[in-house]
Amino acid sequence: MSDEYLLVDGYNIIFAWESLKKIADISLEDARDKLIDILGDYQGYKKINLILVFDAYLVKGGTGSVYKYNDIYVVYTKEAETADNYIERTATKLKGKYKVTVATSDRLEQVIIMSKGAVRISARELEEDVKLAKKHIKEKIEEFKPVKNNMLIDNLDSETAAWLEKMRRG
Repeated sequence: MSDEYLLVDGYNIIFAWESLKKIADISLEDARDKLIDILGDYQGYKKINLILVFDAYLVKGGTGSVYKYNDIYVVYTKEAETADNYIERTATKLKGKYKVTVATSDRLEQVIIMSKGAVRISARELEEDVKLAKKHIKEKIEEFKPVKNNMLIDNLDSETAAWLEKMRRG
């Protein structure tokens, strides 16, 4: 378990990232799912604890929910609770035991979070770090990808390949 937490204000990120905002214009649910997938990959690369929080404070009778997906915790707040409230409370609980970073571009929330001892990162900074992580992941995949095609004979050392070819020809 990592000693670092990243708390993400989901809707703030969705409406700050142009690619997700375009999806949200058509389907907010699809934008949430896309952000969850993106942050799942990011969490796996960074090896941190990640909590993604979505406001549900206007949902009448909403009791809130938390579930784990791709090693990230996805939180829907309860009725009358904003993502900011949840993030502030969680940052306060984690303070002192863990390094806590909060991703939001809400200026007031950034000030409050810093007063709680957490580090802040803007939506734009998170997007750039996600892009950099994606680039590193792609480079790692390319590094381990076979240079040749996927035929066994093409990926063997020359001595073993010659021995197998000799066996094949009888």
